[in-house]
Amino acid sequence: MKRGGRENLRSEMVVPSLKSNRMVEAVLTAAAEDGLTPAKDGRIAGRVSRELIDKGKTATGITSDTELLEFALATIALEDKFADAFHEVRGTVDPEIDFGL
Repeated sequence: MKRGGRENLRSEMVVPSLKSNRMVEAVLTAAAEDGLTPAKDGRIAGRVSRELIDKGKTATGITSDTELLEFALATIALEDKFADAFHEVRGTVDPEIDFGL
């Protein structure tokens, strides 16, 4: 479903970065290192479109519904807070500082 042309933008920005399994592996490894994945003691259920599932699997190379969901949740849980931190320190560096460039 297109919304003002955003579908194409998302496809161009998100899907190519996921095409290599390196991102999937990195996210799942980081989640494991943070202790987020050792126990499989939670359960989640929901109804989503088959098209969304299929597109997610195609984009990531993941074949399992469970692993796809784990990757999606880990991506959210491990979200980089760089933008927030960057905005918090805006204006705190002296504009007269000499970086020797």
